Formats: sequence, structure tokens, C-alpha cells
Amino acid sequence: SDWGGVDQVSRDGVHKTMMVWVYERKRANNSQFVLYSILPIDPQSEEAQALIPYAQGVLDVLGVKNGPTHGEVIITDDGPCLVEMNCRANGGDGTWGPLCRALTGGYSQIEASVDAYLDKQAFACLPALPPSPFKANGLQIHLVSYKGGTVKSAPVFDIVEKLPSFVYYETGVKPGTKVVPTIDLVTGCGIVILVHKDPAVLEKDLKFIREMEVKNELFVFEEDELPAGEVVAN
Repeated sequence: SDWGGVDQVSRDGVHKTMMVWVYERKRANNSQFVLYSILPIDPQSEEAQALIPYAQGVLDVLGVKNGPTHGEVIITDDGPCLVEMNCRANGGDGTWGPLCRALTGGYSQIEASVDAYLDKQAFACLPALPPSPFKANGLQIHLVSYKGGTVKSAPVFDIVEKLPSFVYYETGVKPGTKVVPTIDLVTGCGIVILVHKDPAVLEKDLKFIREMEVKNELFVFEEDELPAGEVVAN
């Protein structure tokens, strides 16, 4: 089953889809559902065409008529199944904002929410769906650590900043932070946003970061380094 997300903004009961996502979860460190990346999907794709009307129907049933929403849905063999519908914007500190603006050519759920509340005409001018195809290629990477310990240094962030597709990173890890092998969102050690016009460049940079994870090159640890956890090949 695929786990999808739908970000929308509404005004007076008119729902506009800002972005549709698929969550890439894999087994790692003896945990079944470690989040590796969040991938934007084309609004005309089969998955999006199943998710969008379902999520908008949920908003109508709940009576949500104004503001941003973030819904999560599992696509099962029997069709979409609701996980949750949040009456707020997508989370993650808004790290997805630059990614969305690159994909759409200039707007995201953040700007659209302001328009929905303050500028009726501007909201009316927003398209009902993101462009197909997207204006760029990109994704949100969730860094997965296979080791743990007290961080001495975090070379990964200086390195990824130099990648051609790098846009933004966010992390709470710094020297002195205690890191454990990643098993969920709480133990995640950072988010990296990659965007590029050329999908080959994006894929190369993504592969490079994943190899850093597997080689345990994200962080240098103090002497209390924990043994490496389970690595599952892609």
C-alpha cells in the first residue's frame, strides 16, 4: 500500500490542491516504517487522481470550507483509506516551501493560505491543481542514521550544500548532540531539499546522500559510538 499526502487550501468551500505527495518508507534499524523521503507526484498521475477527490470529499463531509489542510491517505487495494485530516498546513517546519515553489513556478500552500484569508481575487486566480508536468524535479530527503552516539562533527551538511541540486537543509544535530539509529520521525537526524531541472542531476545527488548514510559518513562520533544498525538495501 502507498501512503500519500494531499495539501489543499480552501475558501468558501472551494478546495484547491497545492501538492500531492507519496511517502517513501522502508525497513531500517529493525523498524518497519522508517521515512526516507517525501516525493511530489504529478497531479495527473493515477495515484493523485485517486487521492485528490477523496481528500476533497473528506473536507466536505467534515464541513471544512476555509484555510489550509493536510490530509494523509493510504491507497489500498480497495481504494483510498483516511489516516488523518489536519486543519492546518503541512508540517515539518515548512521545509517543503522552496520545493513546492520550484515545482509550481512560484507558489506553495503557504502563499495560497494567505490569499485564501486576505485576497479573494488572488485565491480565485490560483489553479485548482499544480502544473503537470512540474516546472522542476525535486524531493524532500529524510536523513537516516545507522549509527548512534555523541556527535563530534556533522560533515554531511557542509557536503550536501555543495551539491548541484541542493536548496535547503534543516537539522537539530550539532556537536554534542546524542544521535541514535533512526527508527521514526523523532529519531530522524535532518531534512534535505533537492531541486534541479535535470532529473539525472537530482538522481545522482540523491544516490550520493544515500551512499553517505550506508557508509555511516553523516556524522563523526565521540568514543561512545554505538554499533551500526541494520542496513536494508534499496
